[in-house]
Amino acid sequence: MDNRSIGIFDSGIGGLTSAAYIMEELPKERIVFFGDTARTPYGSKSPEKIRQFSMQIGQFMADNDVKMMVIACNTISATALEDLRERFPDIPIIGVISPTARVIANHCSPDAQIGIMATRATVKSGVYVQKIQEKNPALKKIYQKECQAIVPLVEEGIIGDVMDELLHFYLDDFIKEHSIDTLVLGCTHFPVVADNIHRLYPDVRLISSSREIAVAVRIELNKRGLLADRKTDENVFYASDISDSFVNMIQLILGEDRDKLNIRFKNLDL
Repeated sequence: MDNRSIGIFDSGIGGLTSAAYIMEELPKERIVFFGDTARTPYGSKSPEKIRQFSMQIGQFMADNDVKMMVIACNTISATALEDLRERFPDIPIIGVISPTARVIANHCSPDAQIGIMATRATVKSGVYVQKIQEKNPALKKIYQKECQAIVPLVEEGIIGDVMDELLHFYLDDFIKEHSIDTLVLGCTHFPVVADNIHRLYPDVRLISSSREIAVAVRIELNKRGLLADRKTDENVFYASDISDSFVNMIQLILGEDRDKLNIRFKNLDL
């Protein structure tokens, strides 16, 4: 047993969707969350800049003596996962892509038409296609779609009619052209608009990277004997910019009022 915190981090608020699933899956665990809201989005930045920011966050988590790091960001998982593991070899680190790829590989038939909607950096890395086909070479029909502009709108809490128009712009032709029947939400911001996507494309099955990582965290902690036997303290939510949008989205995603959450500012811009 290990009652130290799980460190969860993201380029912005999207990782809160992963945090919510982890809190549900593992109610005895204490989490330390960091969202780099001042420097979001990462998906349009260079790989070098993404790695630089990721190392800063990783060091912050190591300084907090976390027992595990959870990269609740597809862009960081695609770009900096191995660098983080090399920098912090004594801390188990899990990214969102491999657990999601495993679910796709295990539950999709060879004739599935799989779409990956993700940020520019994740799409350019090609890591989803690589990981899925490593685990199930029979899956050949995998298509990617960059949906970068969704991220800043989610960060601002804009998820109504404007978001519907943006989803139509990105997905109408993509889904029709490739006959997509399974759509992977390859960014942890995207579960925030999953209801919009389901309403617009009701016949398409959605797979959320945010949901799948929660199961992977439980399995890995159990395998390593690191599960907590009791919750020793409250969760802490750090952001590099605590804006009204951050507070509103944390309430929307976690379903709690600000005065019930331990929200703190932390500037990691070194």
